Amino acid sequence: MRVLVTGGAGFIGSHTVLALLEAGHEPVIGDNFANSSPKVLERLEQIAGQPVTCHEVDLTDVAATDALVADVKPDAVIHFAGYKAVGESVEKPLMYYTNNLDSTFAVLAAMTEHGVEKFVFSSSATVYGPDAPLPYHEEYEPLRATNPYGWTKAMIEQIVTDVAAASPGFKAALLRYFNPIGAHESGLIGEDPSGTPNNLMPYIAQVAVGRREKLGVFGDDYDTKDGTGERDYIHVVDLAAGHVAALDHLDTMSESARAFNLGTGQGTSVFELLHAFERACGKELPYEVGPRRAGDLPVTYADPTRAREELGWKAEKTIDDMCVDTWRWQSANPNGFGG
Repeated sequence: MRVLVTGGAGFIGSHTVLALLEAGHEPVIGDNFANSSPKVLERLEQIAGQPVTCHEVDLTDVAATDALVADVKPDAVIHFAGYKAVGESVEKPLMYYTNNLDSTFAVLAAMTEHGVEKFVFSSSATVYGPDAPLPYHEEYEPLRATNPYGWTKAMIEQIVTDVAAASPGFKAALLRYFNPIGAHESGLIGEDPSGTPNNLMPYIAQVAVGRREKLGVFGDDYDTKDGTGERDYIHVVDLAAGHVAALDHLDTMSESARAFNLGTGQGTSVFELLHAFERACGKELPYEVGPRRAGDLPVTYADPTRAREELGWKAEKTIDDMCVDTWRWQSANPNGFGG
């Protein structure tokens, strides 16, 4: 089917475009390159061996988004587009609420206007908040995000659920990501955050390639296996496969909107990830332990049972796979897509 992939030039979006192509779908990217590089497109074409269609568009522009959907005539939409830095969302909440909600409103309005009824949404485990019991399960309520970024995800999940309930035939999968890392095995595309990385893996990779002096570890006195925080890391290629599985499942889904955890179901500590990356790059990496960071939880990980049983999907790649693939990407592209 023809699939409009909003934010398809980004880290997860670009890998999903490849997964869609491999599955025989026809992805069309809509992106304004606010958090991505146009260079991704030539890399995608190099990997896929075929042209990749992209429309440069600001999805908060209602008229432009409507024109995009009218032109592309998609059978489905996978919606990645949005700002995603937790810290920045705390500093600039209005910017996050405006961008993430307005772009979603425009996309859903255009879908409604042009009769597009299949929707896959890029949500996040941040919607569970600080009180959800481990492992996180999709039935947990109420959702209580701890930052504006997370609240935009929780709000959009509710908006999409309401739109689907009011629209006979509309089906939506709400995919709650845990911690996507890794890169395509070709080393041609990977995570390329602008400025100082907000997430652990790209920071480690930039230390390994010499762009950062050392890794800062936020606390080693948690009640965990080695005192550092544990997270459920998932390879971006596995995550991309989850989107294709969700897309293919929409027709047979009994509910109009349903949430799915995309994670491994296992926690990996900061030190475990650091040492796995050291194995991948063949050298020890400098780090310094500092105080805990406000708002960080000791442990988060998914219950991925629903995705396995209903989507026929599970994460296949290991932490070592994630580190090897990240190092291949970062070492070949020390400055990301910038050179």
